[in-house]
Amino acid sequence: MTVRRLAESSAERPPPAAADPSPRQLVERIIRVDQAGEYGAVRIYQGQRAVLGRRASCAETLRHLEEQERQHLATFNRLLGERRVRPTLMQPLWHLVGFALGAGTALLGEKAAMACTVAIEEVIDEHYAGQAAQLGDDEVLLRQTVVEYRADELAHRDIGLAAGAERAPGYAMLTGAIKTGSRLAIWLSERL
Repeated sequence: MTVRRLAESSAERPPPAAADPSPRQLVERIIRVDQAGEYGAVRIYQGQRAVLGRRASCAETLRHLEEQERQHLATFNRLLGERRVRPTLMQPLWHLVGFALGAGTALLGEKAAMACTVAIEEVIDEHYAGQAAQLGDDEVLLRQTVVEYRADELAHRDIGLAAGAERAPGYAMLTGAIKTGSRLAIWLSERL
């Protein structure tokens, strides 16, 4: 086949699709992104608590939510080591962005802080549901962890709603922006 005919025939073919991750790569992505997400959640609550302080009506709620996220983070930190998965390269950025998001929403008021929780937990609900569906029978324990933590995150969303998140100024715009940022953070943390 001549070079010209080879070039013409390859131009007619569609580009190869990106390969699906191997089972090992899938597990690595899940552990990496979930560790990053739990780390970011802890930083968000730290930022909110730093601004709102102990006297805020939601102070005890924020402390409780942060403690649950710390427990989730401890699990994924352990899995990083056990499975020899490297953390995301984005971790230093999530350290800053998580705190800034928490502090920024808290500066808008307690209801905005709760709106932040609602937005993130709605994205995490979808994210964890997708992970649970992807994990096979050879990853039963990891799937159970994801399902259990998904239930916790949905409870966090409900706490935020009960605390008046939907009455935050600019609720739709605020939660839409946070959801978009959360989805981008997930995408980046899975891959980098």
